[in-house]
Amino acid sequence: MERDMTTGGVPVQLIKFALPILAANILQSGYSIVDMAVVGNFTGSPGLAAVSSAAMISFIIQSVCTGVTTGGSVLTAQFKGAGDRAGQGRTICMLAVISAAAAVLVTGLGLLLYRPALCWMNLPEAAMPHGVSYMQIMCLGTVFVFGYNAVCAVMRGLGDSSSPLIFVAVASVLNVTLDLILVGPLEMGTRGAALATVLSQGFSFVTALVHLFRRGFFSGFTGGARKGSLIRFFRENGRPDASVCAAILRVGLPAAIQMAVLNLSYLLVTGMLNGFGVTVAAAAGAGLKVNTFAAMPCWAVGQAVTAMAGQNAGAGDLSRTGKTARAGVFLALGATFFMMLFVQTFAEQIISVFDSDPETVRQGVIYLRVCCSLNCLVYAVMYTIDSFATGVGDSFFAMCNALLHSLVLRLFLSWLLGTVLSGGFMGIYWAECLASVVPALVGTTYYFSSRWKEKAAAAAARGAGTDY
Repeated sequence: MERDMTTGGVPVQLIKFALPILAANILQSGYSIVDMAVVGNFTGSPGLAAVSSAAMISFIIQSVCTGVTTGGSVLTAQFKGAGDRAGQGRTICMLAVISAAAAVLVTGLGLLLYRPALCWMNLPEAAMPHGVSYMQIMCLGTVFVFGYNAVCAVMRGLGDSSSPLIFVAVASVLNVTLDLILVGPLEMGTRGAALATVLSQGFSFVTALVHLFRRGFFSGFTGGARKGSLIRFFRENGRPDASVCAAILRVGLPAAIQMAVLNLSYLLVTGMLNGFGVTVAAAAGAGLKVNTFAAMPCWAVGQAVTAMAGQNAGAGDLSRTGKTARAGVFLALGATFFMMLFVQTFAEQIISVFDSDPETVRQGVIYLRVCCSLNCLVYAVMYTIDSFATGVGDSFFAMCNALLHSLVLRLFLSWLLGTVLSGGFMGIYWAECLASVVPALVGTTYYFSSRWKEKAAAAAARGAGTDY
């Protein structure tokens, strides 16, 4: 169901929009968590280390998909706020074209680079065959990831965060079932885990398209389109539009770079940690999964802020756009504090889900004590403001702040504390803990500047048809 986010209480609208996103993110993360838990129990630490490392490469692919389609989501939201139905239709068609082309490109690059990437990550020799088997399947499933993200990006831009939850819920049940069958009785190992994930993602994409078709989503963007007429919709809205493509890519490309660089930095840090042996690699991999889970409420709020800021910027309401950022920061801080408290209280039990080996559990708890502490609150501020900047159309700032966070600080501090100062893996953990502080301060300064207001004014002009 589409939602007009230009009216109503700001915190209430954000919460209503964020809750389905949070649930969908948790279920999507369940894909990889189930993979790790099942693989870890059936193949041991080598399989667990392989999947945790290979998942970093998969996350980079996922981040590129999400980033590119974010441009379509933001532009759709801005046209929604401006009441421009025809603009929404053109955006959907051009996003489909861009996503298809990007899927082909990313699939080819993934198949070409995943093996060298695993080597660069210093994946232990015992785990390498498992990692190769996993990535072969995951790369071939990229088209489904792009397709699903494109559909969900449009729906979220229009204010609908509930439908994606339904699609992911169905796919999650399928993923768990296939994991237990393929990795368990059929003994397919990491290849079976990857196949379960890809089949589930493909099913989710097809289900989303069928749902939209049946409810007549593709009607009404132009006056002559019949209900449910997908072909007629693309014929009437799909004429090449360079201005719309450029507007999508102006947001989508920096967002893709931002997310890819973030995950690339995690990949490189994982490579550093893999050098300390299978136990540390498995423990840090499991700890990173837990940290990812703890950040999901913050991510959900950030995605809600992006959609709401986009709609209100398109409507030309600068006051409400600014309130969206402030309410989002407070909501993200509250939700993140709760998750941090939960992880710190049950750290040992949580790590045991992934690997019951006592030494792996001990090392995993150490990771969480450092990397899932008060630094999560600082990260929540940084991420929410970056999401706000993306929503008003300033994804270039969000990208630059992400580069500062991921490359300049996380990687530099990991090298400094872990290698130069001989801190070992504990030095790398502390580098992760400290990396968000400066970007959070930069983001706060950005909010109190006038730059975002200029970007929001440009979005309002675009919605009025005066500028693309």
